[in-house]
Amino acid sequence: MNAPAGSADRQAPGGPLSGIRVLDLGFVYAAPIAAMLLGDYGADVIKIESPAGDPARTHGWTKDGHGLWWKVIGRNKRTATLDLRTPAGQDVLRRFVARADVLVENFRPGVLESWGLGPERLHEINPGLVMLRVSGFGQTGPYAERRAFGTLAEAMSGFAHQTGPADGPPTLPPFGLADGVAGVAGALAVALALYHRQRTGRGQVVDVSLLEPLLGILGPAVSVFDQLGVVPSRNGNRSPNNAPRNLYETRDGRWVAVSASATSIARRVMRLVGHEEVTREPWFDKAGERAARADLLDAVVADWIRERDMADVLTAFTDAEAAIVPIYDVSELVADKHVQERETVTRVPDEDLGPLLMQNVMFRLSETPGGIRSTGRRLGQDNDDVYSGLLGMSADEIERLRLEGVI
Repeated sequence: MNAPAGSADRQAPGGPLSGIRVLDLGFVYAAPIAAMLLGDYGADVIKIESPAGDPARTHGWTKDGHGLWWKVIGRNKRTATLDLRTPAGQDVLRRFVARADVLVENFRPGVLESWGLGPERLHEINPGLVMLRVSGFGQTGPYAERRAFGTLAEAMSGFAHQTGPADGPPTLPPFGLADGVAGVAGALAVALALYHRQRTGRGQVVDVSLLEPLLGILGPAVSVFDQLGVVPSRNGNRSPNNAPRNLYETRDGRWVAVSASATSIARRVMRLVGHEEVTREPWFDKAGERAARADLLDAVVADWIRERDMADVLTAFTDAEAAIVPIYDVSELVADKHVQERETVTRVPDEDLGPLLMQNVMFRLSETPGGIRSTGRRLGQDNDDVYSGLLGMSADEIERLRLEGVI
């Protein structure tokens, strides 16, 4: 698997955000994910972290002391250290802001203001600055200053309540779902704000909470409750809206996912498993009516699949033009021919670990594809580059700040 166009070992036109400079003051996940996505599509992202380093550097799996999550979330970023709690560090950040297009942060609301770095002050320095502020519950409201992580948003949004077996407890995801969704939303919001700035010359503040983007993708639960008084509940791997839709075990102990959201697909599935007569029932053409009879439909599909090995099941469903995929673990995902052909995952040179496999960019643009130019770099690796080259500091000034622990 080769790196995509625009990545470190294949020179190509830059992404659509080439020429945009982003200051990434975020830590751990949501805000740094937003900055990572901006970097994937060409922005010059400068990761500004405390001299102690972003906790994401040591979070989760490591190899030879290098955090693997950091290598992904820190990709396409130059790294510089700066202690924003000090007056000298705050002065340096103001110099950065004068040369930036976007600032990304996820401190608790009020922290930047306490350092004299709130939006009003920063817009005095740079009226065109787009400021992305990511927090647990938003910049306003009774919960604004509460400490929060993605887990709390996953619980409060209704996601956990709707996830898991019908007779089991609410279920949280095993990864940072709310952080990831907020990161994607934040990157989109920055792009919208930059478009607005292009037309007006004015920057603005983008307020993204962990709660609201996740709630925004959970479907019509709020409207359903408002209009029908219904509180959506857990359905396991079934859908309350259509059937058959579930996970099914094959004879050789593998699992496959089947979805028949469209009536035409449901007909093909029933025909394939030898129960075409069900499709002639007066209720079959309505997805909701099929969902109400999920026990019946699941039973015949499960029985048919249980009698066959996974390879035969996949072939039969594909030939019948029905929708099915195997349940993959990550080792199976990276070996899949489709994933390899599209470079959905790609190898990127890393100075610490050598060629490193990771997720590729999220979407493809035909004219400005973006790509991965570097993995997450070492703490403060680009200090001299950004302080001397960008801010024009002398070697003596840089050394003084280093001795004072500011950088």
